Formats: sequence, structure tokens, C-alpha cells
Amino acid sequence: MAQIRSMEARVGRKNQRYGSKGERLVAGVVPISADKTKVLMIQSAGPGGWVLPKGGWELDEKTAEQAACREAWEEAGVVCVVSRDLGVIPDMRPCGLLTAQAPKASYQFFEVAVEREEAEWPEMYKRKRQWVPYAQAATALANRPELLEALNRSSLKR
Repeated sequence: MAQIRSMEARVGRKNQRYGSKGERLVAGVVPISADKTKVLMIQSAGPGGWVLPKGGWELDEKTAEQAACREAWEEAGVVCVVSRDLGVIPDMRPCGLLTAQAPKASYQFFEVAVEREEAEWPEMYKRKRQWVPYAQAATALANRPELLEALNRSSLKR
């Protein structure tokens, strides 16, 4: 039986995990279609077009995998299962873009299979979702090298 998921998205950073160098620990997913021809992307909450679901790994979550699947639910409205660990990707943003609101981060990404897309999800009024082929995703992520790296580590067909 599927776990009941909250319709409330977590907000704020008071329960955020940080690494040994003070970097924010972020968990994310690369949701791949069953035939591996498309990836599910979401509209960025800020400027920047389309991105992969990701967010902070919180203190009450035992694993980054658990945090990544929660973020997939909150931001994209999908229930997913991890198929591969894509590893840790360091923050590649130029120092000029880092602020107190957006500190240096360390990204842990997972390739996931989508079990279900729900009609309603916590951030449905903030974000649209769309399945796109590799070329479209790579173009959308051109200014987000850490997300493009996660996409390139996945088994999505080029």
C-alpha cells in the first residue's frame, strides 16, 4: 500500500542538513520514462525556466534518497522509486551567485522511475511539469551545470 503523502510542502531551512564545509546538502531526482526517452522537468520556482526536482535534505530524513523522493512529490507530484544513485555533484555556480539565501551546496542525485503522476500535489500552483527528450532538457539546463551533470550521468537516451 502506498504511503500517504502530505499536501503541504516543507518550507524554510531550519531543519536543513549541512556538510562539513558548511555547504547545504541538496537531494534531487532525474525522473526517467520507462522507455528511457524522456525526463520529467519542472518549472523553476524562481527565474530560470525548467529544472529537475531537488531540494534540501532535512534532519528528520535518514537518507538523501528519502529526501529526493519527497522533493519529487512536493515539486513534481510524482511517486517514484530510485533505480540508480547518480552520485554527489559539487556546486558549480560562480561565487558571485552565492548569497545567504543561496549558499554553496552539494547535490546528491538519483535516477528514478515514476510509479504515478498525481493530479494534485503540494506545489502544483507554483510549478508545471513536462516530459521532454534529452536535447530539450540539456538546452534547458545549460545554465545549471550541476543539474546538467546529473542528467548526463543518467541512462536517458541521447
